[in-house]
Amino acid sequence: MIPVNSVLQVGHFPELMQAEIDRRFTPTLHLDLQVPPPGGQFEAILLRSNTKLPEALIKQIPSIRMVATCGVGYDNLPLTYLKEHGIKASNTPGVLNDAVCELAIGMMLGLLRRIPESEAFIKSGGWSKAPFKLATTLAGKKVGIVGMGRIGQDLAKRLEPFKVEIAYSGPSPKQVACTYYPNILDLAQNSDVLFLACPATPDTDKIVNAQVLEAMGPTAFLINIARGSVVDEEALLYALQHKKIAGAALDVFENEPNPNKGFLSLDNVLLTPHIGSATTETRIAMTNLAVDNLEAFFAKQPLPSEVSI
Repeated sequence: MIPVNSVLQVGHFPELMQAEIDRRFTPTLHLDLQVPPPGGQFEAILLRSNTKLPEALIKQIPSIRMVATCGVGYDNLPLTYLKEHGIKASNTPGVLNDAVCELAIGMMLGLLRRIPESEAFIKSGGWSKAPFKLATTLAGKKVGIVGMGRIGQDLAKRLEPFKVEIAYSGPSPKQVACTYYPNILDLAQNSDVLFLACPATPDTDKIVNAQVLEAMGPTAFLINIARGSVVDEEALLYALQHKKIAGAALDVFENEPNPNKGFLSLDNVLLTPHIGSATTETRIAMTNLAVDNLEAFFAKQPLPSEVSI
C-alpha cells in the first residue's frame, strides 16, 4: 500500500495513464512547475520520463527519498543530486520494448520503401500522370545498431528475418551473434541502415555528428528511436539537404514538441512525434511498473526496476 499524501505527482500524465494511477493510489498533484509545490511530507515523486525534474524542486522537499519515472529514459532526472543524497530512482524498462521495436521496424520500412510519400502521391493524383519513383530494398543490407541494450537486442531479433547483416557498437561487447565495433565511426562506415537505440548520457551526447554522417555515405539511412540529444541536428540537416546520406527517420528530437522546422520541408525524412511507446497496452504496463516501484519502496522491498546511479 502507498500511504495517503506520500507521493507527489510532478507534471501531467495522459488520461489513460492517469486513470491507471488513480485506480491504484491517490497522488498529490503538482502540475505547474512554475509555482511552489504543495506543502506536505512527501517521500516519493512520480513523473513521466519526458518531464524534467528540477533539482531545485527536490531541495524544497527534503523528505523525498525516491523518484519513480514512467519511461525507460532517466536523463531528465538530476542524477548527481539524487546519488549525493541517497535518493533512489526507478524507471520502466522492458515493458516498452515491443512497442518501440515495432515502430522502429515500421519507420525503417516506411523510409526505405517511401510508404508515406507513395500514399501522398496517390492522394494527390500523381499516379495518373507518372509512375512513382523507385525505392530501396532492405534484403542484403548491412544494419548497424548503436546501443545493444534491451531494446537494441530485441530490435536485432526482429531484423534477422529480413536477410540483413547486423552489427552494433557500444561501451562493451554483448553476448549476441552480431559483429561488434567499439567505435561508432567504424559501425557507420559498415552500415547501410543505422539505428540509434542508445541511452542519453554525456558520453552519447551528439554521438552522431558530421563525421559519422559522412562515414555513412550517400546511400545510407539513419533511424533515431533513442533521444534527440544523441544527434547533432544541424549536422544531420546539412547531411540530408546535401544528400550526404539517403534519408532519416526520426521519432525523437532535441526540442520536443517543437522540432527544428528545417526537417519539415525535406522529402528524404520520415517524422513521428515521439510515439515509440505510444500504444494503449504499453502505456498501461509502464504506469503499473512505475507504481509497482513505489509500492515496493514503501514496503521496504527491493525496487523491481531500480536505476543504478
